[in-house]
Amino acid sequence: METTSRVGAQAPATEGGPQLASARRTVDGYLLAPFPWYGLDEAFTGPRWLMQVGMSADGAVEHGSIGHGEEPSVRSESTEDKERFAVVVSVAASPSRRSADGTGLLEATSVSSAAWLAGVGLLSFTWPGQMDHTLRDDWLDQQTETAWVLADDLDGSEWSSLSLPVDGVPTPFHYRESEFGWVLAGSTQEGVHVGAYGRGMSAYGLGFAVVKDIAVYA
Repeated sequence: METTSRVGAQAPATEGGPQLASARRTVDGYLLAPFPWYGLDEAFTGPRWLMQVGMSADGAVEHGSIGHGEEPSVRSESTEDKERFAVVVSVAASPSRRSADGTGLLEATSVSSAAWLAGVGLLSFTWPGQMDHTLRDDWLDQQTETAWVLADDLDGSEWSSLSLPVDGVPTPFHYRESEFGWVLAGSTQEGVHVGAYGRGMSAYGLGFAVVKDIAVYA
């Protein structure tokens, strides 16, 4: 698959604790991106908040996430039916290329890159009921691998097609649901792959648009 490698993609933090919280609210990395950021369009009137950006080894911003709705905690039996949120992941569309220092080859990004980042992002806020804390790392490893396999097979039976507006233009997306929430991924006309994940908010009524001023999210 022509996509950012799992190491290079820098998946979201897998715990909902201080590491993730400290990564939020910092707009500096977003301002360094050479590509436009996407969020939900103006039809969404709820809270919006920054999450984190992912950078390559040479410091270039490759992707990042913006949250909408209620900031989620790690899913538990007490929160699973109450939280309503959607996170939009923007991934720069890039061909296979040499790293800035010339020592390696950076893999191309694709819709699958956005699908995998969205899938892992959903997992970062998921904790199955009745699971012991000591077992979660093994569960996350297994589910992360599953998310990778699913992202590598967007034409497979686990995915369906969904058309949603991007800057007002109907755009095809790959979409799937699980017991933990939903994930979707597609590409825009601006050279950005868009992924999204959420829980408690229906994906069918969403629309996406370029963020005009990312600083207002901080």
